[in-house]
Amino acid sequence: MTILLHCESSEEWLKTVLADFDTFLLDHAANEKKASGVALNLAAHYPDKPDLVTAMIDLAIEELSHYRDVFKLIRERHLTIPPDAKDPYVNQLRGLIRKGTENYFLDRLLVAGIIEARGLERFTKIAQALPSGPLKGFYQAIAHSEARHANLFVNLAKQHCPASDLQCRLDLLLTAEANILEQLPHRAMLH
Repeated sequence: MTILLHCESSEEWLKTVLADFDTFLLDHAANEKKASGVALNLAAHYPDKPDLVTAMIDLAIEELSHYRDVFKLIRERHLTIPPDAKDPYVNQLRGLIRKGTENYFLDRLLVAGIIEARGLERFTKIAQALPSGPLKGFYQAIAHSEARHANLFVNLAKQHCPASDLQCRLDLLLTAEANILEQLPHRAMLH
């Protein structure tokens, strides 16, 4: 099972990113750092699921490695990382996570997968739009990683949650994600 987003990011969003790539890089770094934290949080929250813990440790290390790589680009551009800011897209998606043991776990995995799927879609667009060179190659590699991450969360959900709930809930969350994305202003940020 793969996550099929219900809408594509707009060309206006891509133009906004390319016109202010320094701001995008700073946001990209923040997102990689937060993704590492989310993976560690999941590992800590579900110690009774050793396969999930192992996958989340590996993911946290990979996301932290991406953070290091983006930070190198930021230093090359003589930028300074600002304090973390709230991400309206992520916060609205996380607001859809239901309470209750089974629902909460399923929704956490699906929302994390959707965020990674959107990252894949957007990093792919950026990689395609950038001119040939190291930055293009970097974003092609990042997009490749995001594809694995989205599938990782869906596969964990398939492994640990009732199959009857999975596709229906994923479709509902994807519809909500498309609505959230359409309502947000275009910013030089990942989400």
